[in-house]
Amino acid sequence: MSDRFVISSSPHFLTRGNTAGIMWLVVVALLPTAVAGVIIFGLPAAFVIGVSVATCVATEVLSQLAFKRPVTIKDGSAVVTGLLLAFILPSSTPFWVVIVGGVSAIFLVKQLFGGLGFNIFNPALAARAVLQTSFPVFVNATTRPVHSILSFDAVTAASALNAIKEGTANVHYSLGDLFFGTVPGALGETCKLTLLIGAALLVLFRVVDLRIPLPYIAVAALLSWIFGRDPLEAVLSGGLILGAFFMATDLVTSPATPWGKVVFGAGCGILTIVIRNYGGFPEGVCYSILLMNCAVPLLDKAFRPRVFGTRTSALRKTAAAPKGGSEA
Repeated sequence: MSDRFVISSSPHFLTRGNTAGIMWLVVVALLPTAVAGVIIFGLPAAFVIGVSVATCVATEVLSQLAFKRPVTIKDGSAVVTGLLLAFILPSSTPFWVVIVGGVSAIFLVKQLFGGLGFNIFNPALAARAVLQTSFPVFVNATTRPVHSILSFDAVTAASALNAIKEGTANVHYSLGDLFFGTVPGALGETCKLTLLIGAALLVLFRVVDLRIPLPYIAVAALLSWIFGRDPLEAVLSGGLILGAFFMATDLVTSPATPWGKVVFGAGCGILTIVIRNYGGFPEGVCYSILLMNCAVPLLDKAFRPRVFGTRTSALRKTAAAPKGGSEA
């Protein structure tokens, strides 16, 4: 057997990385934004984050026990989902709404599809869509920054995207306010500085492929300029940075092929700006990524690399042939 070839399916490169290592690295990358959210919005932000993470972890354990699957909470994927779900909610969100979101993310979107690696939608964003439809008053009530981290007063105020959408002339936030996060909004959508620090960490360890976030941001900025908006303001407003680096790049729900990633990111950018300008919601990141998640199988098929040693026409014939048989 030693002088024979061993044929196996891809991947053919062995690395020291594993799912748990990647997920806990993402958790570390998200921690600066979690701390910034608590500093900006006070203790209610910490409460929302804690309830979200606890709900996602508990739902993961109970779901896996109910489906008689191995309990895999040590891989950190439920913690990542809990953090991301909390980041796209305001600090004033009632605890029971957060619980509904956590159960939806883990049970409906992840475990019912077979668990980690089998979900077709980003769990946190799908849960946000459920909450947006069911409890829009709570989800859309963006809160303003507090003067003290110990404050429990959650005062609602118009976010930058709400002000643009509603045409509120007396509400304006500078680029510095948008970058450092001293503006009303969801927990993880405000401080872009900490988001970029976390994103740089993931890029450094090759967890995030820049083929997705760069086309996403570039296309969104270009379309904003075409529509007569400040491109930098459009990029720094809302959850575009959070979505581009931490949600659109989800390894399970994003394309596997290089050009598929580029088209995926560009599609997210187009849909985000179209929804912002013509949709009923001021923000378009959530639904743009979910819609592009639906197109991932098509993108992987369209940009599938050519098999070495075959012609393109022969490869297409093989792909078109029915399973269990071949074409003459």
